[in-house]
Amino acid sequence: MVHYPSSEILNALPKQFFAALVEKVGRLTAQGHDVINLGQGNPDLPTPPHIVEALQKAASNPIHHKYSPFRGHMFLKEAAAAFYEREYGVKIDPATEVAVLFGGKAGLVELPSCLCNPGDTVLVPDPGYPDYWSGITLARTKMYTMPLVEENSFLPVYEDIPESVSKLAKLMFLNYPNNPTGAVATSGFFEKTVDWAEQHNVCVVHDFAYGAVGYDGVKPPSFLQTDGAKEVGIEIYTLSKTYNMAGWRVGFAVGNKSVIKAIELYQDHMYVSLFGAVQEAAAAALLESQACVDELRATYESRRNAFISSLHDIGWQVQAPPGSFFAWLKVPEGQTSQAFSDILLEKAHVAVAPGIGFGTHGEGYVRAGLLTSEARLQEAAKRIKDAFSFN
Repeated sequence: MVHYPSSEILNALPKQFFAALVEKVGRLTAQGHDVINLGQGNPDLPTPPHIVEALQKAASNPIHHKYSPFRGHMFLKEAAAAFYEREYGVKIDPATEVAVLFGGKAGLVELPSCLCNPGDTVLVPDPGYPDYWSGITLARTKMYTMPLVEENSFLPVYEDIPESVSKLAKLMFLNYPNNPTGAVATSGFFEKTVDWAEQHNVCVVHDFAYGAVGYDGVKPPSFLQTDGAKEVGIEIYTLSKTYNMAGWRVGFAVGNKSVIKAIELYQDHMYVSLFGAVQEAAAAALLESQACVDELRATYESRRNAFISSLHDIGWQVQAPPGSFFAWLKVPEGQTSQAFSDILLEKAHVAVAPGIGFGTHGEGYVRAGLLTSEARLQEAAKRIKDAFSFN
């Protein structure tokens, strides 16, 4: 058989850091060990029944057995606009300010190719979602990392970006509530973001994947609530987390008309839109009762409280995240994120994600997902106590 070498672009893609973790967990599981896997970011609860029923009903409609409109059904765009006005008081034109996405990840990876030329600079948070790096590589652009550190509440400091970098930057990714740190942005921070973006002509892409998951009575703000935000950027919203629809692969981008137009043009050449029945179910999720979202948020908050309390009980003094369904846990002194993750996996059979996998400034932390029951989270803490002394 002839071996055809991969392209330079494919060979340049970042290595899948977490593939090693998956392999290690699989090895222990195959040996019969009960591994509590907190390294994942995959929602563990089912999609609410009324959304599933909407899909089932729509799937029987022959209209959806044909190609959907290339740029998505207007009813889904209208639902996205209604959702933003109801939840955030933001008016969106469904015809020009909404792009239907094949999941939030697709939009995030597409955007550097939509807006940048080879050699342009893209600003990314460090630590941050690794798939930002993939889109940057595919577009042959350059990455400049913005450190997220605890002393600054895991928010980037724009004054620290050199002017030489700012002049070359075309795009900036932000993500609040944040993966992996769980930090939540303030309206004041978003105001600074708009001012900086206007000054430097940089498009802001706010990844709002965890927008529904804020704790202690705080509702995470939308970037688009900020005056001038639609002039300088967009927000990407996925139904994966808010409605436990990760496997459905549906999301949308909202905001700046020129960016929405670029996304839709790019997708015209990549796809022929989403299965119409999935679009109908997504519209039902956005428009019908949001009681399921309130229940989900309460579940995650209860899990967070149980887990962090249990870790405090064993002597691991970590901070509770204000948002997202991740806990960002500082490793004990003298440990690296990878070494500590290996200890927890091998000795406690608890899997967490090493912070270094999210960027250089992720070193010194591990990420734990709140994506299992309170009892399993408490059991994880008990196992960690037996495997490692925090005294």
